[in-house]
Amino acid sequence: MEKMTLAERVQALETRLGVQFSKRDLALEALTHKTYVNENRDQNLKDNQRLEFLGDAVVDLAVSHRLMDRCPGVPEGELTKMRARIVHEEGLARVARSLRLGELLLLGRGESQSGGRDKNSLLADALEAVLGAVYLSGGLDPALALVDRCFGELVEEVASGAGRLDYKTLLQELAHERLKLSPRYRVVSETGPEHSKVFEVEVCIGEAVYARANGRNKKEAEQAAARSTLERLKTEEASVASPAVVAPVPGGPSPDDPPA
Repeated sequence: MEKMTLAERVQALETRLGVQFSKRDLALEALTHKTYVNENRDQNLKDNQRLEFLGDAVVDLAVSHRLMDRCPGVPEGELTKMRARIVHEEGLARVARSLRLGELLLLGRGESQSGGRDKNSLLADALEAVLGAVYLSGGLDPALALVDRCFGELVEEVASGAGRLDYKTLLQELAHERLKLSPRYRVVSETGPEHSKVFEVEVCIGEAVYARANGRNKKEAEQAAARSTLERLKTEEASVASPAVVAPVPGGPSPDDPPA
């Protein structure tokens, strides 16, 4: 994909999105990372940061719109939490990978060689830029249609209650609130016969592994790992909140002794 022409990248993007850009320069801008612009100033390209800014608002609007349609009577605070379960860096990056967006991006050499095409943050930003470009090119309707296609299943899951109040959801909210990071789940091992497998999953937040747990399938193991991580985070919070107990120095005065 490195050798694709600029026009071929735009064509591939249109095919994967199922849209046609009336302003094809917007599509190219959405695919252009700032590191590429810095290394290729002679091409007079714009980076995708402004489109990313707009796309962030577009995806929030589109998902909010669908949640309000799907959940009449649900209060604002709960709708905000539901949207946060759908629109976050890891979720956006997952959608970007399903579109194989990384291989279409224009990246600087260093960013490309360091694995930028598979970085969650870079992919999430690029997807938002693409949504911003779709909106500017065709208006809200095609942007809503694209969000429906990319996020519709997850919107339905969260709106129907299937994604509420489970350990993964609770951990997602706590990790964002306290650490500003999304948990990541990885299958460590699969053991046992095909009809009775045991999955071991670990959960990471940032670079730290917080817990490992087993289950009869990946979802069960992920829930168990998320539960263990929640317990650990709450224990850590409690220990930080508790006042330190100062042990008496051997041979020194007791805390109950009157002052000298």
